[in-house]
Amino acid sequence: MQIHEIMTAAVVTAAPDAPANAVAALMRDHNVGSVVLVDEAGRPVGMVTDRDLAVDILADGVDPETPAEACATAPVVTGDHDMELEEAAALMVGHRIRRLPVMDGDALAGIVTLDDIAVRTGNIEIAQQMTADVARAVFPDFYFHQRGG
Repeated sequence: MQIHEIMTAAVVTAAPDAPANAVAALMRDHNVGSVVLVDEAGRPVGMVTDRDLAVDILADGVDPETPAEACATAPVVTGDHDMELEEAAALMVGHRIRRLPVMDGDALAGIVTLDDIAVRTGNIEIAQQMTADVARAVFPDFYFHQRGG
């Protein structure tokens, strides 16, 4: 299965200089957890998640009018629309990401998330394994040690 078969084609985007609070409003209005920051040509240059806004802007008391690029992850890891699902999954795990913008040549064509994999493929095991792999890559080992009884 290729990722274009399960991707969400409607990607919520904003300019890198969009205020962080405007990006948060986009997330609320579109019911999404991330916004892809794009340059004038529509190419991804950053990714902002709801967590980025909460941790880097809100929790630190940063001015909500600060450009979103201040809390964005860059450069953006992307996949190709003809990429096989397993290759996309390996890319996401390898880069410790839960969201993968999908490119068709130079154009942003969609986005794939771990939730997409679970819902659209119906394969909960793949999504659970990917989530576990991403979590293990992000968190220190002590989070996964067995607790003594």
